[in-house]
Amino acid sequence: MFKKLFKKSKEQIIYAPLNGDILPLEEVPDPVFSQKMMGEGIAIMPNDGKLVSPINGKVVQIPDTKHAIGLVGDDGTEILIHVGLETVALKGKGFDVKVQAGDTVKLGDLLMDIDLAYIKEHASSTVTPIIITNNTDGSKQLSYTDETKSIAQETALITVTS
Repeated sequence: MFKKLFKKSKEQIIYAPLNGDILPLEEVPDPVFSQKMMGEGIAIMPNDGKLVSPINGKVVQIPDTKHAIGLVGDDGTEILIHVGLETVALKGKGFDVKVQAGDTVKLGDLLMDIDLAYIKEHASSTVTPIIITNNTDGSKQLSYTDETKSIAQETALITVTS
């Protein structure tokens, strides 16, 4: 019983993977994200095309369409970074991925160069949701930043406590 009472909680801070404006997930103009069907999180409207790792962890998934990256943090938190909306249809164009599944990454490592001008012209939005995908059971407590502007690898967006 005492072990449960004094069990040390783990904390994972998810930093901004992009420079830009921070938005609540509810403001993303896509119901899959705004209604949190994939999980809870936050979003960034990027103002440049450098996507960096928001954590220390591992790359677990990059779809063939290169529009998203799945990461797992050292604490087990799974994160999906979905660049733009309706970007699957671009079939990889506009995305220059610098990592591959299985790579270990550190906070601030370059994950992808994004051609924001191309995305703006050919997709419905450049807004980039950052989703915690393995908290459907609510076992992790999430707290969000009050900041409205993000600086990549510096602005703490989400603190995950498990």
